[in-house]
Amino acid sequence: MHETSKSVIRRLHDSRFATRYFLGDGIDIGAGADPLGNYRSLFPGIRSCRAWDLADGDAQLLAGVPDASLDFVHSSHCLEHLRNPADGLRNWLRVLKPGGHLVMLVPDEDLYEQGVFPSTFNRDHKWTFTIAKKTSWSPRSVSLTLLLSEFSDAASVLKIELLDASYVYGLDGRVDQTLTPVGECAIEVVMRKL
Repeated sequence: MHETSKSVIRRLHDSRFATRYFLGDGIDIGAGADPLGNYRSLFPGIRSCRAWDLADGDAQLLAGVPDASLDFVHSSHCLEHLRNPADGLRNWLRVLKPGGHLVMLVPDEDLYEQGVFPSTFNRDHKWTFTIAKKTSWSPRSVSLTLLLSEFSDAASVLKIELLDASYVYGLDGRVDQTLTPVGECAIEVVMRKL
């Protein structure tokens, strides 16, 4: 819940978000009730940020969003809901201008799903994600290093980070730590379109 809001404090300590990644006109895919646009005053380089959610259409296709029309794409916890994450990523990069940035958060399979799939914390999750593993317990695991390498001719990966600074390891039983005000159980990716 409110994963974009949780990311703001962390992102304010990394000047690249305000000076490189969130500049110009963008789109927030899967914004829901927590759109990045709510924080425009904290990232003053944002000229506009369209919130895109279910009512706007399929987040995998972004039908109606012109090619190379946006300076940045933001998505917080949306890719795991798509039928085909690679197709979604292809379209997210399609709408970016050359030099534009894609900033994306996905749940880490070990921190969020915690060894159980289908997810008991969010039944709409179609995929789990890991940065890189030889094998996974999840039958629907996506290795981000492999997925992102499919787009190496279109975009460079600037950052891939496991967000576990506020994760409490070793709790008894399975607990959805994203329900806390600070719990991030995610992987953050930043790509720059070539």
